[in-house]
Amino acid sequence: MKIIHFQKDENKYYGILKNNNISVIEGDIFSDYKETHITYKLSDIKVLPPCMPSKVVAVGLNYKNHAQEFGENVPDEPKIFIKPSTAVIAHKEYIEIPKQSARVDYEAEMAIVIKKKAKNVDIKYARDYVLGYTCLNDVTARDLQQKDVQWTRAKGFDTFAPMGPVIETEIDPDNLPISCFLNGKKVQSSNTDKFIFKTDFLISYISSVMTLLPGDVITTGTPEGIGRMVAGDEVKVVVEGIGELVNYVK
Repeated sequence: MKIIHFQKDENKYYGILKNNNISVIEGDIFSDYKETHITYKLSDIKVLPPCMPSKVVAVGLNYKNHAQEFGENVPDEPKIFIKPSTAVIAHKEYIEIPKQSARVDYEAEMAIVIKKKAKNVDIKYARDYVLGYTCLNDVTARDLQQKDVQWTRAKGFDTFAPMGPVIETEIDPDNLPISCFLNGKKVQSSNTDKFIFKTDFLISYISSVMTLLPGDVITTGTPEGIGRMVAGDEVKVVVEGIGELVNYVK
């Protein structure tokens, strides 16, 4: 099932997307809800971020080949950092190049959307805490990342966490083809089966560090092939089974 957050006229809704038609949801997607008979065409609505997390917890170097392209050793535990909620934007919105940076990169990722409060989750029950999965672009000011000891500035600018367009609830997150296209050219191509740390482990590990709240997002790392974006570019993150997240650069 594909859950979509959208705006029609002045109103905002959650809905279920089926064949370019959306059935409006009544209730709370993180608790109890039901599908109504109110429908809209996908072409007639504005897509919003699939959720509004209190935080995006990101995992660095979760693909061996990406670690190698950075000249890094394969980590023995996840490297985690946080992107602020103010970095979140939606499908077809604009990534803004900050004046402080001379190089801003794309990073195609698959992200986990948390369904309920999670603290010290046993790995055996990790999926019980998942609403579904979405696409995410972990936009990075690469020059600032290399300059700073930690990555908050490089990863935390406004517009640096494009997400969407939907939350898919019924896929195997550890076996999904993932790719990125820059102006129509494929620049990243891999599969989440190459994760160093699988999704259940990440949920358990991160929840042992911090409490995850409904709507929080864990983004699981990018494969090799990262590169620069400039004003005028179109970047598309594709995760098979979820969809295509398209953003523009200005």
